[in-house]
Amino acid sequence: MPELNKANRQVCDVDIRFLDTMKPFLFFDTANTTTVGLTGDSVYAMKKGTRAVAFQNPIEGSLTIEAQVVPFKFYAMLSDGTVETDAVKAVKKTITATTAGSLSIPGAHAGTVYVFAEGDYGGTEIEGTYASDTFTATTAEDIAVGAKYEVGYITTKTTGVKRVSFNDKKVPKDYYITMSTLDKDEEGTLTPFIITAYKATVNRDFEMSFNSEGDPASMSISFSLLSNKDNNVLDFIEDTSED
Repeated sequence: MPELNKANRQVCDVDIRFLDTMKPFLFFDTANTTTVGLTGDSVYAMKKGTRAVAFQNPIEGSLTIEAQVVPFKFYAMLSDGTVETDAVKAVKKTITATTAGSLSIPGAHAGTVYVFAEGDYGGTEIEGTYASDTFTATTAEDIAVGAKYEVGYITTKTTGVKRVSFNDKKVPKDYYITMSTLDKDEEGTLTPFIITAYKATVNRDFEMSFNSEGDPASMSISFSLLSNKDNNVLDFIEDTSED
């Protein structure tokens, strides 16, 4: 029976694993576009001004995942694959005074607390000192019971937060990536089509843009495809087995 032609119009599901351990890192099935490509330039020996003999340079590969709906863990690939559970956070808060001359401000970092009258945030600072979760005004009359004050400070949260950190000490991991989609032949039969990238390393150039009009924010992560220890780079697989 002759082989049927096939076409595709379905984005890939992406299975991402740490290359060194093959431990699953993320199964990602909300991408809008998944792209893979290879380039393989050649150099030529010339004969009387024409190309006579070709020499192939090593192939270079790339893989890109573009999405608008992502889990937070998605961003960790741009760092070292680690999601931390603490975070430093800047806080702007309106606090109502319950004690004359002082405000209760739990969890603030010493030296980062600034207090202003309501509606004057960033304006005239109310002088005072901060210790033991309490801001005490230098002039007690500056803080009156029942009045509201706008406060800015820095705090560290250790519950209910996730953090991905970027710095030159954190080196991106190499990943083993499988992308799965379905081809449809001319008789309407669906056949799994699988792309295996044996060693994918993250390119850390990215940009995030947030706006109030137009399309929702989109995120793209690109990888360079390298040869693994067995000199494998990329496989295309058509799976017609029963399972």
